[in-house]
Amino acid sequence: MVEGSMTQGAGQEPVVRTATLRDFRVPPYAQVPREPLLPHPGNVAVGDEPPEGYTPTERDLPVINRGDTVQVQAVPETRPTGETGRGPLFVVGDVHGYLDELLAALHEQGLVDADGRWSAGTARLWFLGDFTDRGPDGIGVIDLVMRLSAEAAAAGGYCKALMGNHELLLLGAKRFGDTPVNSGAGTATFQAAWLLNGGQKTDMERLQDVHLQWMARLDAVVEEDGHLLMHSDTTAYLDYGSTVEDVNDTVHAILTRNDADECWDLFRKLTKRFAFRDEGGAQAVRDLMSTYGGQRVVHGHSPIPYLLGEVGSEEGEDVQRTVVDGPHVYAEGLAIAMDGGVTMAGKLLVVQLPLHD
Repeated sequence: MVEGSMTQGAGQEPVVRTATLRDFRVPPYAQVPREPLLPHPGNVAVGDEPPEGYTPTERDLPVINRGDTVQVQAVPETRPTGETGRGPLFVVGDVHGYLDELLAALHEQGLVDADGRWSAGTARLWFLGDFTDRGPDGIGVIDLVMRLSAEAAAAGGYCKALMGNHELLLLGAKRFGDTPVNSGAGTATFQAAWLLNGGQKTDMERLQDVHLQWMARLDAVVEEDGHLLMHSDTTAYLDYGSTVEDVNDTVHAILTRNDADECWDLFRKLTKRFAFRDEGGAQAVRDLMSTYGGQRVVHGHSPIPYLLGEVGSEEGEDVQRTVVDGPHVYAEGLAIAMDGGVTMAGKLLVVQLPLHD
């Protein structure tokens, strides 16, 4: 566990405490017991050899011991909203269908009330993508985000979302099914990749046109208050444009053209990860920011336990690992990781920016 994690409640000074597993309050609507899922190592490959850009399976994922990284809990400074009318900025890491945990985390931050309704006034909320797959209610998560978007706008704030690789995967599975695509490692299909990467049949059964249209219109990257927000910890975004607007326009155009191979290539590139983790990682972040702006990159996609080099074994025996109790700041302080590993008995992170570490 982590000693000295910092937490802060509404109107309270930060206090130092010892983090415990799944350390967050659960309101009454989220107290439904659920069987724990097996740890999921990430995105698995299709075919005998993983195509370029796929995250390796757990068997192939190297375990590294790192001591040069830090997790911090958000301790935002009070920021007046009178002059600009802009409320505080919050970000949400990967949700992956864990609707109850999302509601609990949003309620803990005062963003929704006990009924799950927007209660944050002019606050600004960004989801970093990956709403579905692996967890039990991906469509419920999308419905919630869509509803909160309308409620936040009516209150003078906003709730917006970025596109993750799992949105691309679900779109592809629905649009192209078993149509073969050029994977770079033999024949692959979106349908097979979706199932291998945690696709839930109940999500597919409940998927409607309004969900498909919403996902297809999501932006891939945005700059907000000096934070470059994106889903994946990769420099592959540079392949799609030299400005934030260019990247988003290019991604939307690809999805509009509806070419299976072109959509697969986009999915493949935005599945890449760990570009900021190792030697040269800080420079990779600087390359992105020099092109798109911002002073820090904030991303999801790669679970913090993997960024810390702590993974379980294939035999499933217990291993001691750092309890994720907040974001992970690394790459010389230039990158903030927000995937707390909710699919791995970690924590679904909702934090206020900026972080002060």
